[in-house]
Amino acid sequence: MRYEGQIFRPFSEANSYLLQCTIGCSHNRCTFCGMYKDKKYRVRSMEEIKNDIKMARQYYGDVEKVFLCDGDAIAIDTDMLLEILAELYKSFPSLRHVGTYAGPNSTLKKSLSELSALRASGLTKAYLGVETGDEDLLKQVNKGVTYDEMLQTGRNLINSGINLSAMVLLGLAGKGIRSQEHALATARITNEMKPAYLAALTVTPVPGTVLFRQVQEGEFQLLDAFETLEEMKTIFNNITIDNLKFVGSHASNYLPIQGTLQQDKAAMVNMVDQVLESRDTRYLRSEKMRGL
Repeated sequence: MRYEGQIFRPFSEANSYLLQCTIGCSHNRCTFCGMYKDKKYRVRSMEEIKNDIKMARQYYGDVEKVFLCDGDAIAIDTDMLLEILAELYKSFPSLRHVGTYAGPNSTLKKSLSELSALRASGLTKAYLGVETGDEDLLKQVNKGVTYDEMLQTGRNLINSGINLSAMVLLGLAGKGIRSQEHALATARITNEMKPAYLAALTVTPVPGTVLFRQVQEGEFQLLDAFETLEEMKTIFNNITIDNLKFVGSHASNYLPIQGTLQQDKAAMVNMVDQVLESRDTRYLRSEKMRGL
């Protein structure tokens, strides 16, 4: 397979064929993200994409899952996305899942009828970087949208029938009172948005990002492992919706934990409490084992 630059995908897409539809991310200005800093955003030609699908068919045979790379494939013109989906389902008879990252600005540019057409054509899952429900923090990290706009993005995806995984960042506010404000606001936007999945990652400074510079210069203080667990506990305790799949097993997290809220809430909170009370680092993923 041929790819331009480093390729990223959600950890739940580990078994998917990665089809690079765009180079880079259409927004690419978030202060904490270093994923596409070496790329200038562009959409690949349909000819290139179709050739890649043909090569993948020859190399892999039939596949069941595909993930559209790079950072914001949903930004592609809807007609072109529909053509890509048609080509994928024609090429892979067993295909049952196509996922993509969904940037809030690019998603909001599509009408509900466009998103519904994409779902009807086989776009099954979108991963939305919500990061936080704190309005000021969204602005601070340069997400490019307000709370209401982020909420509307998620609701539009859900109302179109697309399975939504909302991604949030533990520790995004740094140390201090805003840590708990961030956690409470994140629970609030989750309750209002009602995604199928809530995936939590932990802030990890990446060289070359604004956040990395802020940490180096003492402008931003990272939470320690137990402080990130306090945020996680606050989120658990303040989410009120049912049947929310919480996925906290990402490599950046100190304590891998997952379950369904509200069903597993007591057990999940109890697990966090045990670690917080003991302060035993043996329960935690070591720094050398953490990563993005």
